[in-house]
Amino acid sequence: MIPIHPLARLISKKEVAKGMFNFIDENGCKCELSFEKGPYEIEPKHVLVLVYYEGKWLCTINKKRGIEFPGGKIEPGETLETAAIREVYEETAVQIDDLKWFAYYVVHDAPPFCKAVFTGKVERIDEFVEEHETLGMTWLTSEELENHPNLSFYMKDAGMKKMLQEVKHHERKW
Repeated sequence: MIPIHPLARLISKKEVAKGMFNFIDENGCKCELSFEKGPYEIEPKHVLVLVYYEGKWLCTINKKRGIEFPGGKIEPGETLETAAIREVYEETAVQIDDLKWFAYYVVHDAPPFCKAVFTGKVERIDEFVEEHETLGMTWLTSEELENHPNLSFYMKDAGMKKMLQEVKHHERKW
């Protein structure tokens, strides 16, 4: 069983009255960010992974959307955790471990979908071989994540800013 990120417990106690953080993304879709672990009304079929290493965040360079955190869809027969590890490696050539559940990120699009958000630690960094949907990886500081001109639309939304804000307030030994 994957342990729950310590921050997830802290936030759920703090925001239990609200239940979740609601916002509208850059495409006009209603979104929810929940730090409460447990079954969610929409089963997660996507993953998103936050990896902080030597003062910088691991990002992938998506050919269509721009710079974003690694993640993607779960393949048939995969667990959320296996998908998270696979997606990070496929998109960045970074092998991660110490995976911890962090949040649910829900987009009420047509159809609605849910991403399970995890944090992870760098185990090793291999040489990148270009895949079909990514140009590789980049490492950005928190300041660069706030100001980079080539960020993916979802990296600019209030939910992403909320996750980064909460991580900054409660440092973890990465």
